[in-house]
Amino acid sequence: MQKNKGPDKEATISWYTYSIDEVADRLQSNLTLGLSTEEHRVRLTRLGPNTILSSTEVRWPEILLRQFTDVLILILAIAAMISLFFGDLADALTILAIVILNGVLGFVQEWKAERALQALTKLLAPQCRVIRDGIEAVLEAASLVPGDLVQIESGDRIPADLRVIQAQNLIIDESALTGESLPVLKQQDPLPAQTHLAEQTCMLWMGTGATNGRATGIVVATGTSTEFGRIAGLTESISREPTPLQRKLAVLGKQLGLAAIAISIAVAALGWMMGKPLWEMFHTAVSLAVAVVPEGLPAVVTLTMALGIRGMVRRKVLLRRLRAAEALGTATVVFTDKTGTLTQNQMTVQRIWLPAGEVDVTGGGYDPAGHFEVKRERIDYRQRSDLIQLLTTGLRCNHAQVLRGEDGWQEKGEPTESALVIAAYKAWLDPGSQSSHVQEFSFNSSRKRMTIVEYGSQGLVAHVKGAPEVLLELCTHILDGERVRELSDRDLGLAKSAFSDMARQGLRTLALATRHLPHDANLDAEYVERDLTLLGIVGMMDPPRPEVPQAIRLAHSAGIRVFMITGDSAETGLAIARQIGLKAKHAVLGRELNELDDSQLLSALEQDVIFARTTPEHKLRIVNAMQAAGHVVGMTGDGVNDAPALKKADIGIAMGLRGTDVAKGAADIILTDDNFSSIIGAIEEGRRQYANIQKFIHYLLASNFGEVIAIFVNIVLGGPLILLPVQILWMNLVTDGMAAVALGLEPVERLSMRQPPRSPEQGVLTRSGMYLILALGTFIGAVALTLFLLYSKSEHVESTTRAGTVAFTAMIVAEKFNVLNFRSSSLPLVAIGLFSNPWILLAIAACLGLQVAAVYVPMLQVSLHTLPLRLQDWLLIILCSAPVFAIPETIKWMFARVPEDQVE
Repeated sequence: MQKNKGPDKEATISWYTYSIDEVADRLQSNLTLGLSTEEHRVRLTRLGPNTILSSTEVRWPEILLRQFTDVLILILAIAAMISLFFGDLADALTILAIVILNGVLGFVQEWKAERALQALTKLLAPQCRVIRDGIEAVLEAASLVPGDLVQIESGDRIPADLRVIQAQNLIIDESALTGESLPVLKQQDPLPAQTHLAEQTCMLWMGTGATNGRATGIVVATGTSTEFGRIAGLTESISREPTPLQRKLAVLGKQLGLAAIAISIAVAALGWMMGKPLWEMFHTAVSLAVAVVPEGLPAVVTLTMALGIRGMVRRKVLLRRLRAAEALGTATVVFTDKTGTLTQNQMTVQRIWLPAGEVDVTGGGYDPAGHFEVKRERIDYRQRSDLIQLLTTGLRCNHAQVLRGEDGWQEKGEPTESALVIAAYKAWLDPGSQSSHVQEFSFNSSRKRMTIVEYGSQGLVAHVKGAPEVLLELCTHILDGERVRELSDRDLGLAKSAFSDMARQGLRTLALATRHLPHDANLDAEYVERDLTLLGIVGMMDPPRPEVPQAIRLAHSAGIRVFMITGDSAETGLAIARQIGLKAKHAVLGRELNELDDSQLLSALEQDVIFARTTPEHKLRIVNAMQAAGHVVGMTGDGVNDAPALKKADIGIAMGLRGTDVAKGAADIILTDDNFSSIIGAIEEGRRQYANIQKFIHYLLASNFGEVIAIFVNIVLGGPLILLPVQILWMNLVTDGMAAVALGLEPVERLSMRQPPRSPEQGVLTRSGMYLILALGTFIGAVALTLFLLYSKSEHVESTTRAGTVAFTAMIVAEKFNVLNFRSSSLPLVAIGLFSNPWILLAIAACLGLQVAAVYVPMLQVSLHTLPLRLQDWLLIILCSAPVFAIPETIKWMFARVPEDQVE
């Protein structure tokens, strides 16, 4: 044990057996002030950060080695050794150089992807509330050291091993550590020695979650010294399991590798049987093996996925699991919370009923910009004393604050009270101070009202707000314009009609009243809250986010059904649904859900409905029902109890601003702005990424198939080898690789969100894609072969070399024309815009520039076996290659139909 020198990282102490004071003494910490900043710095330096190294953390030597263990690269290495065996040292060295270059480029790209994941992990780093130097602050959990004081509330993830100092109804879910399904009620008293881990009720363990209550704890262990560090190796890192796409590509790579070997052996055997020299057939086999294999594919996929992570971040989405990016593109149903996701989470007063007439309030959110209207005409609020009196009571019977900061207007307090403050600010009322408050009777579920008594100019004034049905029973008078009179039955009827009408429109209603009292009045709630004067009724609503209706339309056009799930009333939910464009005409209440069997629930889900007065348990049942029906389900959540539904959903979506740590830990993606439109934006981004990967795979395979066709047919015709291994590698790695990366940067297609979601079972290569690869590849191979035969009529060696150079160059030029075909599968270039992806144009220019160098630079001429081309050679190459783009483009132009109202 340690004495007088702070905690030791390796110390094993039964902290649960010590009293709170003994724990603080051993840790040399203050139970009120916590550690000092200087002491924290010393301990952090000595003990290290509160992190657990992930077993999946990848180091750079592993990434570098992985570049040379891929099946496709091993085939190239074998090809180099065969060339060396037959004495072709130049080709062997060139192949090895290109393999090494490819490995280095692949390493750079994958390392960038790894760094992107690490940066994302930092964005997801858990935080906690820590007391140091007597000041509470929100800090990264990684900075915790033994002796720190930590505040825990419901929904928090426990950031380190803590000894409880003080607890109020704190309940912890320890199932991840102990396996116990039932949550544990925590307390602060010490326990006997040898108490089992699951029964140590005065301890909080790193990685477990608070489901109720609050507590203060003192850190006793961090990082690898925690129970999770020793037992489970828990870490808050990005999940790095292979995604379905990565698994499909791995299978494709193996299939191409086997195809390369099979084709090479078959053609070599055929040529040998036709009487060609064995060494020439080996050379041909090497060329075919190199031609079949898309060597640049692994590096291009890695880079595209890394760029995709950044794309998601730009759309306010953090990926916790890479598979979520693919799942987003297949989503068929999205269930979303209302408050804060579809709405602004900024309650706003929209209507005020006064005995003298209704007043509408403009503006939205917590920005006090706005004014008052009657029948859509602006009024001077200073001429309406009844309005001023109601706004004053709403402002005084209030504990909320709305202040302007660097990020705009921010509220501190209950949303309903904040709405009343903003309404008063629109009349330029001064909030004053609470020093004049004499008495308060707080709101609770049984009273359904709140009263503040304060000093007035002529005695005491009671300001009261509450549920209209409750407050109306306590009123005997009413403020009608500028005079107070007795409350009549007619007044009661009008007031009840007013708040009922507001409720039907989804507005939350509050009645406000006042009473003047003498200085020596009995300040008892029963006495104060009677004989009240009714001032009016306010109707307020959390307004929809302005961008949500467009996002809803985009989701519908993409074949994605959107359902609202809210704990609010059916009237409020339906009112918001109408405003944002959901077609729901009926709300299924939580109690109704309890009475539905599975088939009835599915029938309800086939209709346009919303779900109101629901619980997190209802969410889980709805997810199960939709998945059983074959849907890919996205589900939002922010609370502790939402975690099961988030885990069960195909795409669990947690709120980054108001979501609990437990919800974030269970989710696949996190919205940094809690905005529904970000979900639809992420779906669009997921579709873009998958579509672009398909595009460059089709492009690379079409190019490789063209090379195979040219080599194979020329061998069958009895001709020499049309393309050498080094030339094929030059095309596959250097020129095609750049073009494929540029395709990966293609912006989302205009019609992407006009198509239904793709099936999760759909392969990377579709039937239509295969037809396209065969057709375009055959044309490219035919162009190269035709030009080769045309130029090789002469028996001179120079003619054969020139023919090879022309065929080699024609193959590259045709492939660069071909890359434009894959920018869109259905729209012509004129529709998507020539300059909408400038990277494609830069890649084409760079590739053609490199080919010019290959033809005219002496050193490259030797390595690539080329001769300088004449102007007429270039013109003939371009003339023969251009149709590979012109014909598909013409077909697209003839048959493409772009809707005028298409979503940009």
